[in-house]
Amino acid sequence: MAVQRPVGTITRGTTNPNRLRRVDRWLAGPQAWRLRWAEGMPVVVDLGYGASPVTAVELHDRLRRVRPDVQVVGIEIEPERVALGKSLEREGLSFRLGGFEVPLDAGRQATVVRAFNVLRQYDESEVVQAWAVVQERLTPDGLLVDGTCDELGRRSAWIAVERAGPVSLSLSWRLRGLDRPSDVAERLPKSLIHRNVEGEPVHAWLQALDRAWVHAAQHASFGVRQRFLAAMDAVRDDGWPVLDGPGRWRLGEVTVAWSAVAPPGHA
Repeated sequence: MAVQRPVGTITRGTTNPNRLRRVDRWLAGPQAWRLRWAEGMPVVVDLGYGASPVTAVELHDRLRRVRPDVQVVGIEIEPERVALGKSLEREGLSFRLGGFEVPLDAGRQATVVRAFNVLRQYDESEVVQAWAVVQERLTPDGLLVDGTCDELGRRSAWIAVERAGPVSLSLSWRLRGLDRPSDVAERLPKSLIHRNVEGEPVHAWLQALDRAWVHAAQHASFGVRQRFLAAMDAVRDDGWPVLDGPGRWRLGEVTVAWSAVAPPGHA
């Protein structure tokens, strides 16, 4: 039988320890039900983890607190990166060669596939097809997380994609030193980063966040977190379909329904 060639291309692969802590916190928080309700041992994939396997190791450690029997699989298209990961394998953590086809033992399906800073390096026209390949490898309640963050993980953005399609966009900031929320625009996922222009829904969302941030300046004397809480309250009151609340806002995070930010024809 011929061995299937990994689907995808080699990316730059730069990474840093603790870079993906924001999305991991989200997976271990409001998305933890996907692990807890999974039948059998849930499989979580760190797809395209890069030159260092550190993010897969961190993901394993964080999710084991939610579901001790979780199986984290780091998948990379570059053999040398896989070899480096294999030296760190232990119970519940393994590494293998592959790409968007998500090769798992015995045709198993993934509960979560985290693909961070991967599609950023592709053309926008390739994103939906890459999503589709991964979606076929998800469990019925599975989730693909397509995201991007800066080098230190202080600004992060990710799209949650279920088998039926994308459902939400999450933005996360380090609140200390935050100038304006739209500064996260340069870290939008590939399907949105070129859409931050007048007339596009995601641009309207970022502008709404900026306006609310300015209007909430009076709360700054109580601290940046209180100012952020007030701003998120305001955008929700203005009718934006915000899917979370103060518990997540205090972390410098907000999630909005995909329908509110989807490019035309991608809702």
